[in-house]
Amino acid sequence: MRLKIMTPTQIVVNQETSKVIAEGENGSFCLLPRHIDFVAALVPGILSFFSSEGQEEFAAVDEGILIKAGREVLVSTRNAVRSKELGTLRQTVAREFQVKDERERTALAAGARLEADIVRKFIELGERERI
Repeated sequence: MRLKIMTPTQIVVNQETSKVIAEGENGSFCLLPRHIDFVAALVPGILSFFSSEGQEEFAAVDEGILIKAGREVLVSTRNAVRSKELGTLRQTVAREFQVKDERERTALAAGARLEADIVRKFIELGERERI
């Protein structure tokens, strides 16, 4: 099977795999190459997959959608981080998501300033019309 894990900005995984284990809203499940076509809503967690050589790898994924169609397993998620070792995945996730949280806070603050400025301009316009 070909596993492809995608975020809005990058393809995190794009490789042949013999087995995929993920967690959906109803619990964890395993996909093998001859599994029936399948669609699942993923919950935040660890997705594990086995390379063609049999080595297990991991990807931390945010909420998303998994689609198995034929020999393709497509995962679309907002955030994903890949690691060959489960032990280092936690540190990588914490570091990556901390950077994203800081960017999100900065963007929210800029949006709030913009919104306040627009409201202030409308108030000024209303005061001018009364005069």
